[in-house]
Amino acid sequence: MFRRFYPSKHIMTACVLASALVLTSCGEPEETEVKITKFASAQNRSNEPKCLTPVAGGVDVLGGDELTVDVTNKSDGYMYVTNTGEVKDIKIQLSCNDSVTYTYIIPEGDSTIPFSLGNGTYSIIAYEGMGEEGMYATKFAEEVDVTVSDQFLPFLYPNCYVQFDINSDVVRLGKELAAGKQSDIEVVAAVYDYVVKNITYDHERAETVKPNYVPSVDDVLREKKGICFDYAALMAAMLRSQRIPTRLEFGYAGDAYHAWITSFIEDEGWINGIIEFDGVDWTLMDPTFAANAGTKKIKSFIGDGNNYTTKYTY
Repeated sequence: MFRRFYPSKHIMTACVLASALVLTSCGEPEETEVKITKFASAQNRSNEPKCLTPVAGGVDVLGGDELTVDVTNKSDGYMYVTNTGEVKDIKIQLSCNDSVTYTYIIPEGDSTIPFSLGNGTYSIIAYEGMGEEGMYATKFAEEVDVTVSDQFLPFLYPNCYVQFDINSDVVRLGKELAAGKQSDIEVVAAVYDYVVKNITYDHERAETVKPNYVPSVDDVLREKKGICFDYAALMAAMLRSQRIPTRLEFGYAGDAYHAWITSFIEDEGWINGIIEFDGVDWTLMDPTFAANAGTKKIKSFIGDGNNYTTKYTY
């Protein structure tokens, strides 16, 4: 169901593009009791990849001409955006049930944006740059009711920040790392170990990264270096292709803006601490910190996640 509304024609953008991402405000998906359905973990699991493929359904389409937002497959947890490139500066703002706002810079071509805030009424507003810094005009604004058929789908599909398909090198590597593993938690451990041992922090990229930067996970794998966004996207791609729901999360580690992941493990729920398990506690799955400082001080900081504040989830 769509309900149209119109904000003022011209706006002075007040959003701050946080760190290397292009997202405003902060928000966390509603935590609910979770139950695995068709993506359950299993003993003696298969390591064959399963890469879900976003498509434009062509039935429920917002906008038109140079920009379309296809919400036909909203029940699968995403919308499919197509930008012909005729307009160079396009942003989409997304919020749900009066929540905080996510802002996406829309590149030329096709993009997938997740409905990562779960079920509810989403407002979708597209803006076009007017050639003056900070000035935008509203292209269209809609409200869309979304009910996702499986709450894990937004964290299994590839999207604009976690990009992969069945032909990706990271998917092949994920299959290799998952070979012989008996459970999802063993796959997570294998992927984590590989990333922290083989990817080094790219200080030059960290100092020069542009606001619209999005990782190419295959490039990160080939170059063996990256920033926190790269680490998290790389792990998320491999785990999603192995049928393990994984959130790419952004927020603050202490005072630093940072990226990490959270995975869903059957019988455990969403695990936002998974570096080590001592029989009682998990320590936070933060591949950037683990790869670059294995000291007790860093592990103490990571701890049980209390030093982390999630702002955005994809």
